[in-house]
Amino acid sequence: MFIFFFVFSSIIFKSFKMGYEALVVLIFIACLFGGVYWYAGYSTRSGGAVDENQNFIPDSWEKNFGWFFSGKGIIMLIVGIGIGYALANVVG
Repeated sequence: MFIFFFVFSSIIFKSFKMGYEALVVLIFIACLFGGVYWYAGYSTRSGGAVDENQNFIPDSWEKNFGWFFSGKGIIMLIVGIGIGYALANVVG
């Protein structure tokens, strides 16, 4: 998967010269995902959502979007690597 990411990102950033636009999109995606993860924890801590197993993910969200929360680390890692790569192409 990482090889695919690096090949795909090199095609996007070098061939199409979309460094700045890709950087803005990746920062927006990181903020959006971070907001969803934060709100999941906030809603369970404030008592607005039921969380029986105390993992700070509402049970209804966990049922429907479990893949999103189980892959939180790898998702944010890929977005972070993408931001770093785009930032290097924009600045450097």
